[in-house]
Amino acid sequence: LAEFAVVLEPEQSLAQARLAIYAGMNALADALAARAPPEMPVTFDWPDAIRIDGALVGGGRLGWPEGARDEETPAWLVFSAMIRIAAVRAYEPGERPLLGALDELGFEAPDPGEIIASFSRHLMNAFHEWGETGFASLASQWLHRSSHRGQDVRIADNGDLLLPGKPCPGASERRSLVEALGSPSWLDPATGVPWL
Repeated sequence: LAEFAVVLEPEQSLAQARLAIYAGMNALADALAARAPPEMPVTFDWPDAIRIDGALVGGGRLGWPEGARDEETPAWLVFSAMIRIAAVRAYEPGERPLLGALDELGFEAPDPGEIIASFSRHLMNAFHEWGETGFASLASQWLHRSSHRGQDVRIADNGDLLLPGKPCPGASERRSLVEALGSPSWLDPATGVPWL
């Protein structure tokens, strides 16, 4: 596993600073896409899981001080990520089609240091873009890689996911970013590592 974290010192309220999950996930996807075999899609499951060619390889997390209030500026945020670089053991082809490691997916000698360095550059660029053009561009980039791509899905100003309403056309189903960040979808709760 490649595990890394970045400590952030936000200047805005926690409710706005929490949107950094999208900057971190976009940067992670860009770093992996730059090293992926040609034409291999890098996609997201909302809000924190990352897939390559449909296989779950890891994801990101965002943490903040316990007891921090949405309207106050937190002292820090931490964006962290885990990516499965190599398979722990040999699996039969097709044994776990929805889970993967970079080496299994055709990455040539994946180097965690290079991935982390690339992630850092992309993260700095994402924060610069966020500061210059606002959150909408980060949300648009994230949605472009979303598993919901092609649907009428939006990200609200507070980071919640807005899905088209099934029972009532024109209505939206709202999924809370705060709740989703509380239990990462890509982590096995029993082991604390990406699903094997």
